[in-house]
Amino acid sequence: MLALDIQKLNKKYEHFHLKDISFQLEQGYIMGFIGANGAGKTTTIKSILNLTRKDSGEIHVLGKNMAEHEVELKQEIGSAFGDINFYTRSKIKTLTNVIKTFYRNWNDETYSMYMKKFNLIEDKKIAELSTGMRVKYNLAIALSHGAKLLILDEPTSGLDPVARDNLLDTFQELVEEGDISILFSTHITSDLEKCADYITYIHNGQIINSAEKEDFINKYRLLNGKKEQLELIKDQLISYKTNSFGFTGLIHTNDFDPSLDIKSTLPNLEEIMIYFSRKEDVYV
Repeated sequence: MLALDIQKLNKKYEHFHLKDISFQLEQGYIMGFIGANGAGKTTTIKSILNLTRKDSGEIHVLGKNMAEHEVELKQEIGSAFGDINFYTRSKIKTLTNVIKTFYRNWNDETYSMYMKKFNLIEDKKIAELSTGMRVKYNLAIALSHGAKLLILDEPTSGLDPVARDNLLDTFQELVEEGDISILFSTHITSDLEKCADYITYIHNGQIINSAEKEDFINKYRLLNGKKEQLELIKDQLISYKTNSFGFTGLIHTNDFDPSLDIKSTLPNLEEIMIYFSRKEDVYV
């Protein structure tokens, strides 16, 4: 079964437009959702959760239409946002006692386990929590009501490297049995290189590519060549940078001719994003 199926999602604002967003997440996997700030990641996520009303398109969660089964499906969805603000004067335990009444499958033992795992103290006020601790609390809530789909928007924002690594391990543990799926939006692409099974890349409100991580990366090559070689291949490059030694550029693998004797390597996710961001008109 598909955990998430988005088809031709559109949302238009005065200065921004989500255009025919389509991608699928299979159950039991982690999908990294990447893109520069303002690319449309958060708008897409809020549309999935019906926090933003889409203009058109279809969103199915666990095989059911989100628009028709929103109340039912939100029992199956856990969400966490890196920038969320809680009632800051309340203690954690006070807020939890309110939140848990909304979920029929709330599990106090699971909640206690994650509070301990994340080193969260229930008697602390929300205002006393660091940004990273607020993210961890949000995630503990999401994991405590039996959610089958976790939708996480910048969940590692504000965490130190050790805490981020521990959280990524938690994500991988959650999907091991195949019941839980994770859509994980982040600008920290190194996190996705550690834990993601699939990558979906959005740029200027359009999906550039959505594929298994290895296939996603293999679609591109990073080239390093001399300035005179640039003229031979400039029109095929997605974008490029020049320096005193020559040029570095990104190209679709299918457009690269190895006989040109230009050094090529596999790019990482960050390099793919950087070079796409340098090109105004992007084509799949």
